[in-house]
Amino acid sequence: MLNLRNQFLSCFLYGTISFAQTGWTWTELDTMPFRISNNAVASGTVAGTSHVYSFGGIDTTKIYSGISNRAFRYNYTTTTWDEIANTPNTLPLIASAASTVKNKIYIIGGYHVYSNGSETSSNEVIIYNPELNSYETNGDVVPVPIDDQTQCVWRDSLIYVISGWSNTGNVSNVQIYNPELNTWSVGTPVPNLNTYKVFGSSGFILGDTIFYFGGASGGFNFPAGKILRKGIIDPIDPTQIMWSIEEDATNNNYRSACLGYGNSMYWVGGSSTSYNYDGSAYNGSGGVDPLFQIMRYDALTQTWFAGTGAPFGAMDLRGVAQVGPTAWVICGGMEENQKVTNKTYLLEFDPVVGAIKSNEIFTFLIVNRQLIFNEKVDEILVYSVDGKLLQRVDVFQPMIDEKISGLVLVSVKSDQKIKTIKIILD
Repeated sequence: MLNLRNQFLSCFLYGTISFAQTGWTWTELDTMPFRISNNAVASGTVAGTSHVYSFGGIDTTKIYSGISNRAFRYNYTTTTWDEIANTPNTLPLIASAASTVKNKIYIIGGYHVYSNGSETSSNEVIIYNPELNSYETNGDVVPVPIDDQTQCVWRDSLIYVISGWSNTGNVSNVQIYNPELNTWSVGTPVPNLNTYKVFGSSGFILGDTIFYFGGASGGFNFPAGKILRKGIIDPIDPTQIMWSIEEDATNNNYRSACLGYGNSMYWVGGSSTSYNYDGSAYNGSGGVDPLFQIMRYDALTQTWFAGTGAPFGAMDLRGVAQVGPTAWVICGGMEENQKVTNKTYLLEFDPVVGAIKSNEIFTFLIVNRQLIFNEKVDEILVYSVDGKLLQRVDVFQPMIDEKISGLVLVSVKSDQKIKTIKIILD
């Protein structure tokens, strides 16, 4: 196949302040033995010691022949990397995802690039046992071959493979793997819309709720998005999922790492523009650079915090490894200028420092299309739900145009505080 990717209300609404990585500490660890990007990352334990694992990816050449089946592990106690046996895939892959269930790692999907530029999505499930440092017999094949999917674990028992790319385009499939039974089942698909069907998104299951964010949708140049989707899992029948759009972020995001703590999800790095495996933008604008940020979404208050100011930028991430209650590791990926890296970062979170204080909230009121604020506002933008800019509102006469109707997104910026809310206009 051709490489297609180469071609509400009048009420008080609340916004919250952006923060500069509040509560987060980044520490550089021992570098990987090999520079690698778009590698699947997960964690496991060996004799009670946390390890970080990296599977597959692409090397510094950033061309088809640089796609590798090499695998590595990091011992969190000895703080050293070593190389383990290659993943037993039929073909070398990028854009796989790895998930840990009951201390076994399941590497699912990914895609291979041929010398003529064509691609093929994988249906393989590779099973790695950290305690034995060996691969087991492959799992049952993925019903719909997949790559660049969102992949998350529910209750240390089921792996949800959500949307992603399958050979010729994004799909709405939700495929659920049961490692204990080695079986696949069909989950309620995401709606057959570009707002839901994406590749390069990432997510987390908080309790019984799936959150997945960003990614590249179908259409011209595969635009990256800022949409957060929510899927509520029925715990009686986990194949039944109720899908909806949650509150959008203020920034686009593509191929970031996602982790969860408390009532919040955090998206580390990524980029604001979608790109091919060599780091070149699909829209033809040239090389893409990473975001220096950790974005936070508080599911309890349904609030985004745009965490700019990270000391390091990283993109092309396909997972994060948890090594402690408030400690995670990212490794590999791309730095500025699309440089494939072997750097390893420990991300530690201080929940006390990271707590959001009540004085970080500002309020505004919408009455009959007029916006009323309790402080100076710098910018007001109105978007359609598909991301089209409908109006740049005059901050001195903040009225939403009478011609605009239906469900829209209103983004308000005040100093460093940014909030996007949904309203329905008659």
